[in-house]
This record gives sequence, C-alpha cells and structure tokens, in this order.
Amino acid sequence: MVQHFLVRAAIVVAASVGLQAAQAASDGTLAVGARPLQLLNSLSDGPLKSTLEACRANPVARTEFSIGHRGAPLKYPEHTRESYLAAAEMGAGIIECDVTFTSDKALVCRHSQCDLHTTTNILQTPLAQSCSVPPDAGSSTPYKDVQCCTSDITLEEFKSLRGKVDSGNKDAATLEHYFSLAGTAKADLQGVTGTLLTHRESIELFRSLGVKMIPELKAPQVPMPFADGYSQEDYAQALVDEYLAAGVDPADVFLQSFDLNDVHYWLSEAPGFGRQAAWLDSRYRDRSFNAEDAATWKPSMTDLAESGVNILAPPLWMLLTLDGDAIVPSAYAVAAQAAGLDLITWTLERSGSLENGGGWYHQSVKDAITQDGDVYAVLDVLAREVKVRGVFSDWPATTTYYANCQGL
Repeated sequence: MVQHFLVRAAIVVAASVGLQAAQAASDGTLAVGARPLQLLNSLSDGPLKSTLEACRANPVARTEFSIGHRGAPLKYPEHTRESYLAAAEMGAGIIECDVTFTSDKALVCRHSQCDLHTTTNILQTPLAQSCSVPPDAGSSTPYKDVQCCTSDITLEEFKSLRGKVDSGNKDAATLEHYFSLAGTAKADLQGVTGTLLTHRESIELFRSLGVKMIPELKAPQVPMPFADGYSQEDYAQALVDEYLAAGVDPADVFLQSFDLNDVHYWLSEAPGFGRQAAWLDSRYRDRSFNAEDAATWKPSMTDLAESGVNILAPPLWMLLTLDGDAIVPSAYAVAAQAAGLDLITWTLERSGSLENGGGWYHQSVKDAITQDGDVYAVLDVLAREVKVRGVFSDWPATTTYYANCQGL
C-alpha cells in the first residue's frame, strides 16, 4: 500500500535526524520533507493538483492552520519532546499537549489518563506493580486486562518513564510480543523512545519554539473529586493557572475539552482563556446523531453560540458529505458557520490507507476517497468551503505545505 510505504519511508528518515530536528525547530528552520510531495504525486490530475504542484520549490512558513496532533506521532512517540520538536520543524503553528494528572496532582502530557501501559515503557520497570491493574503473572495472557494510569504514580515516577509508540497486544504471552510492531506501518519505530513532559515543560518548550498551544483537558478515569477533594473545577483551573504562572498571553492558548462544562467554567472563571476555548464536539457519540439532521444536535448550534462558545472542534467527517462524487460541506458545517462558530477539526493522516476509504475519520466521504493523495482534496474543501481555522494532523508537514501554497 502507498500509505504503508509513505509511513515507513518517513520513519526511516526520522530515525537519523532527531538531533537535527531539535536544532532546526529551535532556530525556526522548517522542513516539510518528502511526504507532502509523495502524497501529491497520487492526487488525481486537475486544478488542485496543478496549484499544489506549482509550489514544489517554494519555501514554507509556520502556519496556525497546521496543528500538531500530539506532536507528530508518525515520526516520534506521541506527547514526547521529540514529537513536539518534529511538529514545530514541520511548520505546525499550534501544538497539542493533552493534559491529565498524576497521583500528586501534577499536570502531565498524555493522551489518556490510563494509557501508560501502551504509550510508555512502564511495564518494563518496577512501576508495573503500581498499575491499577498490573500484569497477571499467573495467566497465559498476562497483559489482557492490564491498565496503568498517570494517577497510579507520582510526578517523579512519571518522569522516570520513556514514551514509545502507542501499541499493546492484549493476547500476548510475553512483554516482547505485547510491544511488538512487526508487520505494522510503524515497524521501524520499534524501540524508539521519547522524553515525557509535564504540562509546564510543554509550555516552556512551545514558547521557545514560537508556537501557540492547544491543550486538551482529558476526562479523568478516576472518580472525582480525587485525592484531598480535587474536583473537576480544580482540575480545569489548574490548567489555566499554569499558563498564568508562566505569563502566557491567553491569545496564544486554545483550551480544549470534550466536557462542555469545562468550557463553560473557563468562560465564567477565566474569560480571557475561555473566549478561545474549543469544545471538542462529543455529540457524535449519541447513536441518533446525524450530521445532516439538525434535530439530532443537542445542544443546537445556536444554543452553543448563545452560551458563549466560540470555537467548535468536531472530527473532520462531521464537516463533510458527498454531493454525487464531490466532497462538500455537511449541513452541520453550514449550520456552524451560520451560528458564527469558528471550526477546528481532527485528525488528518491518522486513518488507515485512504486507498481503502480513509477509515473512521473519513467515513462520511469514503466513497470519494480512492488514493492517498485525496488528503489534499479533503483539506481543500475544509479550508475553502468549510473555512476551518485549523486542522490537526499526525504529520503536520502536509497541512503546512497545503496552507503555504494556498496562502492561508
């Protein structure tokens, strides 16, 4: 598959440029690499391809249209210093630190409170016995139910771990098999690790790189209030407090949450940050949801806008539909625009091969997705017709290339 080849090619390059990437990102040098052009080669001939082809030799500038989703996890393990540096080098103008907390209530960058068993080396350390559900040594499948959470360990213990590619075979009999990437598109990242960061450290890094910040307050997977009465409101405020302590301009921060109550809390208690907070639209989790039927959107777009929400962040499939063979804005996208809501969407280059329909993220337009270069066709509609202000990507260079070529 072309997608498999492109990912493997990118990873091979990544293994040899870690230190160079760090230096390049720090001094502002950008390098989108070969992937955007490889994808362009598989885009069908037409006006869009001609426009993008004409930009092949052009220099690129950092753009806020390009958002690093967990950094650049097709190149380095997600939410690690190395992944963040790679995203900055690829021209991402905004980078994401998903935020959760440790047992001593320190904020750290992880996609989920309870993903340490798949995204770090914790099972290779004595801390495995600190996990909520440690490996079952007496079972033929000792990792079937294993669960390791940031809230199981202290900040000091968290910082002793290394990030790795998110993987875990629950049916594995050995740890080697559990972590094996053999036969996957990321096989060349086997054994590659990265540096875990606290939320405070991500702030320092992003400021040094000259990028804006888009932290997501992750849903706790422990009962709240947590230790010593730590409430959801305390958690939401702690996120803001770390930006205040660092003297970060609220205009440089896009707070996010799937919990609409968090957004309303920020609007009320930290309006400088709340005005630019994004609600990660979770309405699609309701089985009755239909992006073409406004009656299934509760709350309505008008209700959201009137409550003070300014930015809506749905998965990209909710913003798109088909008109015959053409990709066009969905009724959902049109209604969001009419209500005056800005849009940020996720996640590009995270699905399986677009040759096979593009997976979950492209489900509403899968019949028009036939090749990996169609990533540009999707981007083009999102940018020109849906008018999103930013797109998350696991390989931000592609979005950076498109945005620069289109003058975004």
